[in-house]
Amino acid sequence: MTSPDLTAQHPRLPSPLQESADERFTRRGVRLLLKRDDLIHPELIGNKWRKLAPNLTAAAGRTVLTFGGAYSNHLRATAAAGRLLGLPTVGVVRGQELADRPLNPSLARCVADGMRLHFVDRSTYRRKTEPQTLAAVLRTAGAQGAYVVPEGGSNALAVRGCRALGEELRGRADVVAVACGTGGTMAGLAAGLGPGQRALGVPVLKGGFLGDDIRQLQAGAFGGPRGDWRLDERFHFGGYARTTPELDAFAEDFEERHGMPVERLYVAKLLYGLVALVEEGAFPPGTTVAAVVTGSPWPAPAAHPASR
Repeated sequence: MTSPDLTAQHPRLPSPLQESADERFTRRGVRLLLKRDDLIHPELIGNKWRKLAPNLTAAAGRTVLTFGGAYSNHLRATAAAGRLLGLPTVGVVRGQELADRPLNPSLARCVADGMRLHFVDRSTYRRKTEPQTLAAVLRTAGAQGAYVVPEGGSNALAVRGCRALGEELRGRADVVAVACGTGGTMAGLAAGLGPGQRALGVPVLKGGFLGDDIRQLQAGAFGGPRGDWRLDERFHFGGYARTTPELDAFAEDFEERHGMPVERLYVAKLLYGLVALVEEGAFPPGTTVAAVVTGSPWPAPAAHPASR
């Protein structure tokens, strides 16, 4: 088997770094930059490209099996990658009860992109990293020889892929902030930054477990801790896939101010957190903050015909 040619997809790397004049920052003497990873590729956007590309290469043409919930950005990105690169994909979906229901738009998009869905009960899903459970899932999904990518795409290969994000920002900002789901992007970003720079993560899930996960990911990818990073866990708005009218209003206002679409589940929470931190005086005057825009609102405006 041969690895797919990812360069044929013409990723926009390094992604653009844009100045963003925002009086909420400038009046505090803080400079805001937007790292537009959402512009890397129209379908494999942001951290999805950085995390999936090394794993798709490692798959070497084999079926790619991965995991996610009913609205998983990662499942959609993997399905799109399979269509673009001609790779079979299997999505293991949390919630056996969903198997008998009409597919929501997110899962329907996965199927339109050629992904085969396999639904499992929530107890099995929680144990999916246990070798015996994983083997059973692969067997029942008819995918024993598949290349397995973990939920959210965060493994050692993905973390090393995300190190390039930090390297692209060396010397460009004092603080680099990113929204965090499974922690892979943060683990790699922090490792790629230079001396004197620090990474700030805004978790979009509640629970307080992410710090340990990031340390484990860095140990797996680099053999130990890397970079200067910390998390601020106050801006999850109730947990993953949760939003509020306040967050929606903030995102709409940011879109009007900057002419940039704001994805709600990750990017809006990051930007809201940064505005709150600036107002709290968390960044001394003269600080340059770069916010990583890891995704764009879905459905994307340039959806291919099969997904409509």
